[in-house]
Amino acid sequence: MSQADGLDPATGGGTTNSSQAVVIGGGFGGIAAALRLRARGLEVTLVERLDRLGGRAQVYERDGLRFDAGPTVITAPWLFDELFALFGRSRAERVSFLPVSPWYRIRFDDGSHLDYGPDREATEAAIAQLAPDDLAGYRRFAAHARRFYDTAFQRLGAQPFHRLTTLLRYGPRLLWLQAFRSVYGLAARYMADERLRQAFSLQPLLIGGNPRSTTAIYSLIHELENQAGVCFAKGGTGALVDALDELLREVGVTVRTGQTVARIEASDGSTTGVTLANGEHLPASVVVGDADPAHVHKYMLATTRRRRWSDRRLDRLHYAIGLYVLYFATDCRYPDVAHHTIQMGPDYHDELDGIFKRGERADVPSLYLHRPTATDPTAAPEGRDGFYVLAAVPNLTADIDWATEAPRLKEAVINRLAATLLPDLREHLITAFHVTPEDFGRDYLAVHGSAFSIQPLFRQSAWFRFHNRSEELNGLYFVGAGTHPGAGVPGVVTSAKVVESLLVAEGVVP
Repeated sequence: MSQADGLDPATGGGTTNSSQAVVIGGGFGGIAAALRLRARGLEVTLVERLDRLGGRAQVYERDGLRFDAGPTVITAPWLFDELFALFGRSRAERVSFLPVSPWYRIRFDDGSHLDYGPDREATEAAIAQLAPDDLAGYRRFAAHARRFYDTAFQRLGAQPFHRLTTLLRYGPRLLWLQAFRSVYGLAARYMADERLRQAFSLQPLLIGGNPRSTTAIYSLIHELENQAGVCFAKGGTGALVDALDELLREVGVTVRTGQTVARIEASDGSTTGVTLANGEHLPASVVVGDADPAHVHKYMLATTRRRRWSDRRLDRLHYAIGLYVLYFATDCRYPDVAHHTIQMGPDYHDELDGIFKRGERADVPSLYLHRPTATDPTAAPEGRDGFYVLAAVPNLTADIDWATEAPRLKEAVINRLAATLLPDLREHLITAFHVTPEDFGRDYLAVHGSAFSIQPLFRQSAWFRFHNRSEELNGLYFVGAGTHPGAGVPGVVTSAKVVESLLVAEGVVP
């Protein structure tokens, strides 16, 4: 990528371009956007309402342990390498990415399990042992996922989708690939064993969608994992955020934490900057929103006449799931537990229907358990283990009183873990705390407490999703989970590349 005239990539300083940009939100999308705009010569201010950057990738400290609050799976490490390389830096010199093995251990309710990744032959051997008649079908599924990866990620991931003509150009290819199917439907087409269908349709839950309705485009995650493996940042995801924070400041991005943007200002249909909750005005000709797009439109553009994203349209969108996340530590280690373990519930389909259709949480939920010491022994003090476990739950559109329900769910989760993955858990607990969809709504301004903005349905993807360039104001752009190409760390980091390409095409930056 070419640097802006007058910008020294080694220092980030010396630019002669006085254009100003404000980035709202310091998640991975906002951080990536701030770095890319700075590399293009803009004077950038990044405003984050929490006390540290990272968005959902916060860090909690309890009883001498550090817990990653959010994403812990890195599946496209080169996207972070690119950000450091913009300024002649090396990501590997700042933070190490450690390979995870297995990528996931999936335990089924019947007691069987599947270790998935990193070795393709080992994965196939595990599949052959679990369901020998489905090995050939799995290979066909993997080949189909590879075609989605080549089209939707490689060719279209960083492609702006704000024009209908783009959809018309690539729509036939996506339809030929059967993007109208769900991820579960694609898995079911090739594999008969219900356990394998579940195992290879789980990824949509990790970006907030229902495997039975999320477009099969997202099966590309299977190939994305196979391209460069699954990694974990040594020291936790928080260590990666810290390294990016350091880079931002080194290259001249002004980082303002603990401050909330109240509204986006405009004149004659173009952005003029933002006003903070304390009344301070930050002028800018470019504003990039890394906040939930639905919140931005409904509250930060309250005085702007919205042509596309009216309140009525925003209210009719299908929002992603909520999450219940329990963070806890033990006074012993559980060495036989993998880094990422998924414990399936007894009725996968009823659980999904409850969450997405009936607005109910499962009595015995499926669980995703994160044990970082399996990959990074320094993630907890010697002889201890730190975990988080999450359960998919309805978002705040459901009639759930979390003040009452959260303690009940905590007991159900601990009982489930003690009976399956972590024997004698109660006797070894030394700390435990949780977050619910209400926390997501309060801390991240997530509409309906959704952990991932809107669902990755076909009719809410690509051109149908929030566009990276606003239809309401010139100079307003979007990155993050709610916009194209979608949720998940690779998606939100790639969204910054989309915005950069738009600014180049529009002549805003060289």
